[in-house]
Amino acid sequence: MNQADIDALAGGGAGQRAPDLAELGAGVAGTAEVPLAMLMDLTLPLSIELGRTRMTVQDILRLGRGSVVQLERLAGEPIDLYVADRRFAEGEVVVLGEHFGVRITRIISSVQLPEGVS
Repeated sequence: MNQADIDALAGGGAGQRAPDLAELGAGVAGTAEVPLAMLMDLTLPLSIELGRTRMTVQDILRLGRGSVVQLERLAGEPIDLYVADRRFAEGEVVVLGEHFGVRITRIISSVQLPEGVS
């Protein structure tokens, strides 16, 4: 089967033309910039990862109160903070009274923000 056969089966061909999308207008995808203030109320999931490990189902079923799970990280290494499944920062675990918290020690900058946006 060659490309012409595939085009014929898909309803395409040499005479097919692209759809006219002019009625949709420029929309936000045009050159207009979206104000950053529109994103300030957006809620995103935040995950904190202390470490990872691999275990068989049999080993998981043996876990109980007081079980210790060895992670791939060493004590004292920074933990990772993820925003919407993207690594965003590193931090350290802190204890505040009877609660645990995370102190952010480094923001991971993988995307360059436009000037004036911080």
